[in-house]
Amino acid sequence: MPGSVNKVILLGNLGQDPDVRTMQNGKKVCTFSVATSDSWKDKDTGEKKEKTEWHRVVVFNEGLVGVVENYIKKGTKVYVEGSLQTRKWTDDKGTEKYTTEIIIQGYGGRIDIVSAKGSNQELSEDKDISENNDTSNKKVAPDENKDVLDDKSDLNEEDIPF
Repeated sequence: MPGSVNKVILLGNLGQDPDVRTMQNGKKVCTFSVATSDSWKDKDTGEKKEKTEWHRVVVFNEGLVGVVENYIKKGTKVYVEGSLQTRKWTDDKGTEKYTTEIIIQGYGGRIDIVSAKGSNQELSEDKDISENNDTSNKKVAPDENKDVLDDKSDLNEEDIPF
């Protein structure tokens, strides 16, 4: 039995189109935000309540970056498996900040398209575009993750895809 596990599973909708960038080493990295919602009925008022959480996903796996770049857009419902990672960065004013992200590297991560934006029907298994890289031995050094992105994403109510 392992001593610890760092695994995140999300099922939600993209809040904005993915951002694909090229790192200094020539490899591509992709970031996007996934919204997950929880709804319930208020016991006192009977009113329907909803809470949305935003999760920042960073993809370093080149194969999955290609899938995201070509097939996933704002509003797409996705299933994401990755691991949590918190990084420290400095904003324009010199203030140190921390960001927790779901990381998909060259192994152990997964992205499945559940349904495309505007589609009411889920994709069938034979049309599902996914990649599971549990068998890949390619690893990305943690140092490559440091200076790739800065956290300047400003989301507002118009960004919520539902």
